[in-house]
Amino acid sequence: MKTSANRDLFAYWSKMRGDRLAPERGDIEPDAIRHMLGDSFFLTTGPSASFPFRLAGTRLCALFGRELKNESFFNLWGAADQAVMRKLIDAIVDEKVGAVAQATGRTIGGAPLVVNLELLMLPLLQRGPLDARVLGALVPVSVPFWLGARFVGSLELGSLRHIGAPIEEVRAPRLVPSPTPLPGNTLRRPAPVSPERNPQNRGRFVVYTGGRTD
Repeated sequence: MKTSANRDLFAYWSKMRGDRLAPERGDIEPDAIRHMLGDSFFLTTGPSASFPFRLAGTRLCALFGRELKNESFFNLWGAADQAVMRKLIDAIVDEKVGAVAQATGRTIGGAPLVVNLELLMLPLLQRGPLDARVLGALVPVSVPFWLGARFVGSLELGSLRHIGAPIEEVRAPRLVPSPTPLPGNTLRRPAPVSPERNPQNRGRFVVYTGGRTD
């Protein structure tokens, strides 16, 4: 990841998750991420899976020049990217994997100005129907001088990568050898299969361990 805020948010999410697939919304303490709150957001499911903002940070709202609470997350994106973002969020929620992406925003009104942003989205476990499903942050790679004076119209999606931690190592059953193992029957972990050679991964999102995109 290129931004320190997103690296910190991912580290905190991983810590609060422990050995689960994801933390719950109640596990996320605002005070623990207060230096990231201005760029952070929570998404809930909403009617017709519109994924409205449950909470949006002040810098994020200033970037678009409006309060984003209750607005659909997909409204931030151009028409060409909305279908891709919908599939991405479905994968995050259903498969409990995170994603980091690069995005470009252009201001409206007058000569367009460009801001490069890094988007991080992480899954949350759901207890009730109104619980937040996604924790995320949209962070400028460098803070634009016009923030608060000019506003971004819509976002254009750039590179995208799924991220995750090796939770399968925590959840994998231990291989306990027999008290009297037979010669040649030593128990070994199966060798990992690369995503490219595993037919189950064809047509699916691939999870990369770690969080770096550069």
